[in-house]
Amino acid sequence: MTREAGKIDVKLFLVVLVVMVAAAGVVAVFQLDTTGRSGSGLSEAFSYDLTELARVDPNLILYEEVGQLLNTGFVLSRALAVDSKGQILVTGDKAIRVLSPAGSLQRIIDIAGAPRCLTVADDDTVYVGVGDHVEVFDSGGRRLASWEPLGEEAVLTSIVKYEDRVFVADAGHRVVLYYDLEGNLVDFIGEKDPDRNIPGFVVPGPHMDLAVSRDGLLRVVNPGRHRIEAYTLEGDLEFWWGEPSARIEGFCGCCNPVNFALLPNQGFVTSEKGLVRVKVYNSDGGFVGVVAGHEQLTDGVQAKICDTPEECQGVGLDVATDADGRIYILDPPENVIRIFARKEARS
Repeated sequence: MTREAGKIDVKLFLVVLVVMVAAAGVVAVFQLDTTGRSGSGLSEAFSYDLTELARVDPNLILYEEVGQLLNTGFVLSRALAVDSKGQILVTGDKAIRVLSPAGSLQRIIDIAGAPRCLTVADDDTVYVGVGDHVEVFDSGGRRLASWEPLGEEAVLTSIVKYEDRVFVADAGHRVVLYYDLEGNLVDFIGEKDPDRNIPGFVVPGPHMDLAVSRDGLLRVVNPGRHRIEAYTLEGDLEFWWGEPSARIEGFCGCCNPVNFALLPNQGFVTSEKGLVRVKVYNSDGGFVGVVAGHEQLTDGVQAKICDTPEECQGVGLDVATDADGRIYILDPPENVIRIFARKEARS
């Protein structure tokens, strides 16, 4: 080997060494950033005080609680809806309870299984997700139909009727089911499909909500990706909004938001578990403000950011809205419904 070749080899060695050190540094940084709280957007090296994260700037709280707490009468409450007359329907145990706007019990619809989700159509027909299938009831509580079971892995977490279609979120199979009004399964929406630029739903736990906005787009929570996605009724993914972050504007933990509802102004109200927060976004997904934070919605329960669904047991807060923009929050741990109104609306 010549002296010149030796010099070249030394230079090459030094270059390779620098690259290796730099790469090791990158790997170290990468590992540091990804060995923290899964999905929280925070690493172990990021020192934060959950008490501070749980505290919401009072200037951001745009709503106030109104009226008294409404008792659901259930041992385990699961979901709620508000119909066109302002009646409140809440599921739990093995029944649906229908409450007046003031909270008095109007009637009870008994169900053979445990209902997890429901929706009320304009004609007062009630569609309910019960175990692995959908059941349909008239306004008086008479069962009209029971649709074909979907199998043991099915976990029906949300349901909505839109025109002549019924959409059901199946968190177990991680897909949206599209039915006709006769209960025939027509199509699947949101399945992973690279050719259509659909990444698929990431659903770590039994939380996957959906609704159809006034623009005619189907909005579906993709909880593991911390966002709300917009699909055409034919299943094309149009856009999404939301980001993983512990900041008030974002969604943190393993799988948030857990639920959402549409506001009359075409905005959204969302709920989160772990670090419990209910917030409002505009129609484009821009953060507007807070309905209530962890301090307002929990009674001394320690705030936490959940790495896994097991760390945030429970069904999570469900949310609904009425024609006047009031927000109804179902609090399963307490089995009560809280009602919030925009502050300026009461001034």
